[in-house]
Amino acid sequence: MIVHRFRMGDVEDAQLYAAGPIIMWQQSEAGAWVMEHALQTPVFKTGINSPDGYIGYTVTIEADFAPEDEVYFHLRWGDELVSHRNDWDTH
Repeated sequence: MIVHRFRMGDVEDAQLYAAGPIIMWQQSEAGAWVMEHALQTPVFKTGINSPDGYIGYTVTIEADFAPEDEVYFHLRWGDELVSHRNDWDTH
């Protein structure tokens, strides 16, 4: 399941530029919880050009959980993940 995503501009090395926001997310409450409860190490994926025509990269972090942990994640952070207010923040 998707646990975090953000956008970056059109950079030369997307994986290099994604490292900072990924580390910041891992240190957040949600990120630390995901790192502790994921069945395997979460993976991040970069995609070019979002469906809405944004020029740059979309970075998505995905993780698998036990069913009860997936429910907990959705109840605790689900609204933040799907809200437009937080979807693309890289803080």
